[in-house]
Amino acid sequence: MSTITRPVPTIRAEIAPLLKLAFPIVAGLGASTLIGVVDTVMISPLGTLPLAAASLTTATLIIFYSAIYGFVSATGVEAAQRHGAGDAKGVAEALWAGLRLAVIAGLFCAGLMLLALFALPLLNQPASVLAILTPYWVAMTALLVPLAVLMVISQVLNAMDRPWTAAGFAFVGVVVNLPMNYVFIWGIGDWSGFGLVGAGLASIASEALALLVAFIWLWRKGLLRPAGNKALRRHLTLGGIPLAIGYTGEGAAYALVGIMLGIFGATALAANQIVQAVGGVLYMLPLGLAAAVTIRIGQASGAENPARLRPIAVAALGVVTFWMGAVTIALILSGGWLASMLSDDPEVIALATAMFIIVALIQVIDGAQSTGLGALRGIMDFVWPTRFTLACYWLFALPLAAALGFWAGFGPLGVWVGYGIGTSVIAVALPIRFWRLTAPNRG
Repeated sequence: MSTITRPVPTIRAEIAPLLKLAFPIVAGLGASTLIGVVDTVMISPLGTLPLAAASLTTATLIIFYSAIYGFVSATGVEAAQRHGAGDAKGVAEALWAGLRLAVIAGLFCAGLMLLALFALPLLNQPASVLAILTPYWVAMTALLVPLAVLMVISQVLNAMDRPWTAAGFAFVGVVVNLPMNYVFIWGIGDWSGFGLVGAGLASIASEALALLVAFIWLWRKGLLRPAGNKALRRHLTLGGIPLAIGYTGEGAAYALVGIMLGIFGATALAANQIVQAVGGVLYMLPLGLAAAVTIRIGQASGAENPARLRPIAVAALGVVTFWMGAVTIALILSGGWLASMLSDDPEVIALATAMFIIVALIQVIDGAQSTGLGALRGIMDFVWPTRFTLACYWLFALPLAAALGFWAGFGPLGVWVGYGIGTSVIAVALPIRFWRLTAPNRG
């Protein structure tokens, strides 16, 4: 009886295919994030209060973005393993189940987002910001459903090694969003536009168009095949619920940082919006790399090739550390210039410049924890990472952020320092767990 021999996997051999998959994923994620940057650039001339309103809305949306992403992430893992095993029918079933979950999750989170609007006055947010917030808040709430569906489509296409197709759909939204933003915010001719709420309306319209293009493509490729409830139940039990809890907890912790900053006033909120808009784009590489790690490890698991798991993870950690180190240096050197480009308020510029330095130092840590989490998702380890990250964020990082920001008197910068220290614990623990779970003699 002959046996199939496979080449011994190496870290270097995994870097190129990992980057080949990650680059278009990063491009797609970056395109989606650019919508937020465009909003920030075009809202900022309206003044500090509209910019602060956008910051508060974005901080809360992160909770629901994270919940939806977690809830539908099992779709990507399932599709990657099915694709790795050569099961085309299973990939189509995963897509159909994911689309159904996306609609449910999007509608549910939109309802919660609307309810959250009524809680803001209880959180000591600036009254001047709340006075102009509601229309923009409602518009951005409506964005959750198309966003959720596009997330599922992107994850499945990435798992099928079609990441550039997924990125193309995202770029459709960006290309449309730019002129729509200008017209809806500032108007055209004798029409003065909608102002702040125009940014939200432009985002909805651009995402809806991108979704329409995506559905046309899927229908023409024959990938929209209705599947039974078995695939749906498998996604829920596979990891959709623990992933949703984990991502919601992480997103809520991150959003609470933004809400803490709101207690310091509109200036802190506006500065944070500038920093997050810029940092969010730069963070797309580790986020995309984490998605690529999940897919590559899922495919290797589906193909029953466990020897590749560790080289994939180590290659990803090396790439993300190098990239985020470069990002850290760039943000420290150019933070003041970037802040002055996005605001003409001297107080906002000064605070954003200092905030860029602190957030830049967190980038390497955050990149490592994202990659570690992506690697664990690839081997379907969902429950322990969820419990651990929630405990670190809510029992350590957030209390430390509050302690340094309020009790120790370090203000907004202290809030970010405390949060960063908590994230560093996660960044160390997750790769260690992956290494233990992938030991050759395990089991």
